[in-house]
Amino acid sequence: MNHEGNEEASADDGRPYGPMLDWAVELQSLAQAGLTYGENMYDRERYQRIRDIAAEMLAAQADLPLRKVKDLFCNETGYQTPKIDTRAAIFRDDRILLVQENDGTWSLPGGWVDVNQSVRENTVKEAREESGLDVTADRIIAIQDRNKHNVPPYAYGICKIFVLCTAVGGRFEPNIETIRSGYFPLDGIPELARQKNTAEQIAMCFDARRDPDWTVVFD
Repeated sequence: MNHEGNEEASADDGRPYGPMLDWAVELQSLAQAGLTYGENMYDRERYQRIRDIAAEMLAAQADLPLRKVKDLFCNETGYQTPKIDTRAAIFRDDRILLVQENDGTWSLPGGWVDVNQSVRENTVKEAREESGLDVTADRIIAIQDRNKHNVPPYAYGICKIFVLCTAVGGRFEPNIETIRSGYFPLDGIPELARQKNTAEQIAMCFDARRDPDWTVVFD
């Protein structure tokens, strides 16, 4: 049920954050590893300062409060790895199921993979929570680096896993995450929550559904 948040930013080289994001992310990753494995207290102080500078760089570039940036960007320990997000592609005839978010935009049911869930289990769980449907998770459509496909970019890595699913029961009930659901044809997709799924990603799901020999797309 946990979802990707929204982080706005400005542009300076055609990308929403420009190179500042790449530099800040690399600094944060190096500092986090240093804080995890460093034993010398003076080195740890330096790594902490590098982490603070990385957060300050992003806060200045994105015009976000420093505390919010630190909560999103500097709240983990251990070696830094991407988060995992699953999205369920559920079809009826030649229409795909989308759920409407509280802000009015639409998305494939999905969210962060919980620590005690596998990718398959999380796909089924998120589909049930957001669409009310019981599904089987049948095939992987794609594994994508979120920052290569969705906007705005985030200050941490995310692997988005799109899964072709089959509905086997259930019905929609409004909940704290979604207010409505519906099936849509490819030429009638409503306004999307682009930070979660794009028109290109929805079209990819249609292609995978129509092709029994689909080859998984991955970055």
